[in-house]
This record gives sequence, structure tokens and C-alpha cells, in this order.
Amino acid sequence: MNGVTPISCPHGGRVAPAASAPSSGVRIDGHPVATATAVFTVVGCRHLVDGVPHPCATVRWTPDRGGVLVDGAPVLLDRTSALCFSTGLVPQGPPVVTSAAGEVASR
Repeated sequence: MNGVTPISCPHGGRVAPAASAPSSGVRIDGHPVATATAVFTVVGCRHLVDGVPHPCATVRWTPDRGGVLVDGAPVLLDRTSALCFSTGLVPQGPPVVTSAAGEVASR
């Protein structure tokens, strides 16, 4: 995955990594590779509980042990386990990652 891989919460909100300086020359389709150290936020989640908004706010990833590391951090893959959480840290379900074949490059 990279910073422009389409990801959504289970309720249709858009998931994106928070802006940060790329720390590596490893890229997928010209974009920095996503790692487990990145903070992913959710915007536009319309999740309701009993008619009250309880939107997803963040995504927490749980990479497999022994996976590929970039700058010491596990690389996020389209199959990496994750959960979306509300601002109260209530689990809201897994994100939906739209995967596509990409080209990996390093400089």
C-alpha cells in the first residue's frame, strides 16, 4: 500500500494517512510506501448508533510478525489486519482496502 491506496471505513468514510514527511526512498507507483508507524485518519464516516453519530476516526493496523520492514517499520499490505475506531476508541470494524498491482522502486 502507499499513501494514495483507496481505503474506506466499513461505513463509507475515506481513510488516509495523516500528512507526514516521507522517511524512505521506497515507493510504490511513485508514492512513499505505507508503514505501521503512519497515523491513518477517517473523514466522512456516517456510522449511527440508535440515530446518534458514532463515526470512525482512526485506523489501527496490526502487521504480521516477520514481514518486510522499511526504516525499521512494518510495511502495510492490502491484507494487513486492521480496525477502525471511534474517537472513544470503540472498534467499528475493519477498513476496506482496494488493492491494485503496483510497481515497487527504491532509490
